Amino acid sequence: MSEPKLATREVFSSRNVFILAAIGSAVGLGNIWRFPYVAYTNGGGAFVIPYLVALLTAGIPLLFFDYALGHRYRSAPPLALRRAGKKWTEALGWWQVLVCFVIGVYYAAILAWAAMYFFFSFTEAWGADPGAFLMGEFLQVAETPGVGFDFVPQVAIPMLVVWILTIGVIALGVKRGISRANVVMIPLLLVMFLILVVQAVTLPGAVDGLNAFFTPNWAALGDPAVWAAAYGQIFFSLSVGFGIMITYSSYLRRRTNLAGSGLVVGFANSGFELLAGIGVFATLGFLMQSTGQSMEDVAAGGIGLAFVAFPSIVSSTGIGPLLGVLFFASLVFAGFTSMISIVEVVVAAIQDKLGLGRLQSTLVVGLPMAAVSMLLLPTTTGLYFLDITDEFINKFGILAGAFAMVVAVAWVLRKLPLLQSHVDRVSSVRFGRVWLVLMGIVVPVVLGYILITEIITKVTTPYGGYPTGLLAGFGWGMVVLTIIGAIALAATPWKRATITHVDEDALDTKYEEIMAK
Repeated sequence: MSEPKLATREVFSSRNVFILAAIGSAVGLGNIWRFPYVAYTNGGGAFVIPYLVALLTAGIPLLFFDYALGHRYRSAPPLALRRAGKKWTEALGWWQVLVCFVIGVYYAAILAWAAMYFFFSFTEAWGADPGAFLMGEFLQVAETPGVGFDFVPQVAIPMLVVWILTIGVIALGVKRGISRANVVMIPLLLVMFLILVVQAVTLPGAVDGLNAFFTPNWAALGDPAVWAAAYGQIFFSLSVGFGIMITYSSYLRRRTNLAGSGLVVGFANSGFELLAGIGVFATLGFLMQSTGQSMEDVAAGGIGLAFVAFPSIVSSTGIGPLLGVLFFASLVFAGFTSMISIVEVVVAAIQDKLGLGRLQSTLVVGLPMAAVSMLLLPTTTGLYFLDITDEFINKFGILAGAFAMVVAVAWVLRKLPLLQSHVDRVSSVRFGRVWLVLMGIVVPVVLGYILITEIITKVTTPYGGYPTGLLAGFGWGMVVLTIIGAIALAATPWKRATITHVDEDALDTKYEEIMAK
């Protein structure tokens, strides 16, 4: 007998498709260009210990928390938190939505860069000095940080393509768009990256790079900053705490194994990060040997790794464009699946609030996001906006928003036992009271510690040496705007009666009782 239908909300066609979509969101640019450098600078091989502790005590519990909220209340963050609590908790959801809005605006630019470098790899267009090519000929970065609107066509055109593809996929819906994109891209990403890693470890000097990556510095384990870095990496890489997993889990069928899905996603994400570390440091070992430099000289993270160090490696190998093509194709695939999930949070929230159809809500969200993105990023000052906004919105948008949400749900609303029972209802693994302790104490304490540390750092040392006015506008100002915007959106009335929530767990129990008779 089929289960009773309770809602017309779109659903993933299967749990496996959801897992692929969740992995697609979690596995992004940060896994490839952030984790290896964070691990290397925080104890090397010894970093695995705090990393695994962070995954088990905070990453996976917070993943279950997001899953439970989205799946139980069948909605995007604002409505899920409104249904879980009161009107003021809706603002916490909108805070997450606006954080996704901001991230999506600049994330499209990085995707566009990766797409262009995919084509550059065939001819090694960056020449003998990849750093000068990136900042000069390609991005045409202004010498003085500021705000300008001198457009750079080779960035603007691929950015426009990124937005057209993103809007197109999301407009097709959960089954026809998001699901199909992830079902195709995630397996291809894994195959490409495995080939890349195999190619990397066969390069001369690869062993030296791997030794630098895996050699443990046990003394680092006594440094609180190393443990904070491990927790920070887990929070950023799993796509938890800023609405993505709440939204995706709201598209799951009612009787879905949430805990099993969360464990698969969590360990798959960490496995990919480890794989990325092997591939990246094997290639850095080659660069170290070929240039005679030390690992400290060649190791880099973020944009420096992807668009300067890696092109240098490609030009030095003598094996043709294969390494560059695979690396930048992997960046594009990993980034695009994450981009879809980021924009989908905003689309789903607007769809809930206004009662619009899929196409309408996608256009209402996608076109303004694309317009803002195209106005600010493909310019000679776009890199400054991206760098500052990314730093502040990650540290004081994602972290602060996650901290506020956990404290509100766990300590003010006291909903953790209800969410725990929801996760355990259909689960292959039950964490029970352990999860309550982790979510009620460990996660908020760690988030609070990292948040306070970051605030002190940013206040005492201006980020990147940028002018105060620029940091106030693109940094602190952006964070304040997301908070004000969240409050304003929460104050607007709902266009249809969507706040009332059907308790599906209770209905399930009643249904099971009827079937038992």
